[in-house]
Amino acid sequence: MVVEPFRGLRYAPDKVPLEQVVTQPYDKISREMQDRYYALHPYNLVRIVLGKANAGDSVHDNVYTRAAAYLKEWRRLGVLTRLEAPAFLVCAQRFRIPGAREEHVRKGFIGLGRLEDYANRVVFPHERTLSGPKQDRLELLQHTRTHFEQIFMLYEDSGRRIGALLDQTASRPPDIAVQDEYGVTHSVWIVSDDGITNTIRREMADKRVIIADGHHRYETALAFRNEMQDQPGTDRVPMAFFDMNSPGLTILPTHRIVSGLPDFDGPRFIRCAGQRFDVVMAPSDDEQFLAEVRRHGQRRTTLGVCLREQRFLCALKPAAGEMLDVEALHGLLIEGCLGITEEAVQRESHIRYVRDSGEALRAVQEGRAQISFLLNPTRIGQLRDLAFAGKVMPQKSTDFYPKVLSGLIMYSLEF
Repeated sequence: MVVEPFRGLRYAPDKVPLEQVVTQPYDKISREMQDRYYALHPYNLVRIVLGKANAGDSVHDNVYTRAAAYLKEWRRLGVLTRLEAPAFLVCAQRFRIPGAREEHVRKGFIGLGRLEDYANRVVFPHERTLSGPKQDRLELLQHTRTHFEQIFMLYEDSGRRIGALLDQTASRPPDIAVQDEYGVTHSVWIVSDDGITNTIRREMADKRVIIADGHHRYETALAFRNEMQDQPGTDRVPMAFFDMNSPGLTILPTHRIVSGLPDFDGPRFIRCAGQRFDVVMAPSDDEQFLAEVRRHGQRRTTLGVCLREQRFLCALKPAAGEMLDVEALHGLLIEGCLGITEEAVQRESHIRYVRDSGEALRAVQEGRAQISFLLNPTRIGQLRDLAFAGKVMPQKSTDFYPKVLSGLIMYSLEF
């Protein structure tokens, strides 16, 4: 993997309070979050990465043209300024998993990675993508010629040669520090020392990487590179690299809530599930139910199923072969028993995704959903093996936590 230091754009620390202008990645910003970011500060990055549409929008005045205008004005005013020298950014997130007390630290680094076609087997995806989000991100990139977010990448550093450098760098006070709305502390160290940057470049040269988060943005960057016919700089994109063996690397499960099916019948669904799963009744207590899903999931692919009056554990029968939780859920239950096709899943017809297991349970109990599915998180080893084998998972199969904030560092093709 070709990775280089770069002169990124950053918010000028003497111009704006960083905690009021950075955001979560664009695809994690809800309508309520968008409103809050807008109100937080006039220079908040949401105006560029996910601007609000106006009733009178036209070809000449729309979210993309306004994003380009904001970017140009903020650079003119010195709100956004370039680093003095090419640098890698060592980053660390200190966080607690939602609902847990134990504190974790995840360290990585941000650099400019060379775009690689998947066929080159250097960069590996692990999830399917949709055309809609890619077209939206391409429009933004065409208008601004700037990458505002990093692609979240995984690499293997079994000898911890890079990890040792990250630890050494993080032993001094950070150059940038900000706490996000989830209580995660993001610290950044700007590293331009030739000895360190050359070591990182050399160590990364023969590594393969997996896209953890940012499949749509990566494929958008590929399309833009091809469109620009390899104009200088268009074959690079900022990436955040994390060691997949790091103890701080955390994947959360994403649960499924199903509603609006015209012919849904709970008992019929359970009979269908019993053809490929061993189905047993589960405790009605929320905590006990979730604990049983986790416990059984350590031995076999196990899904929690919540109906209005009953809860079940569905453990994949050995005869069905080895499958990841999300593969078994989508292939055997969502499509096989509920009849929701892959195309409908991509449109998110009848299906909603939530991180909060409590919401997945409440939606059924309160009559807002017909059935919900509780999953165990995909394990890093499963993800690695699947990606390097050239396979992809259904969308929303992984939820890496925490996210890398948008606006910490940006990459502009306009110098």
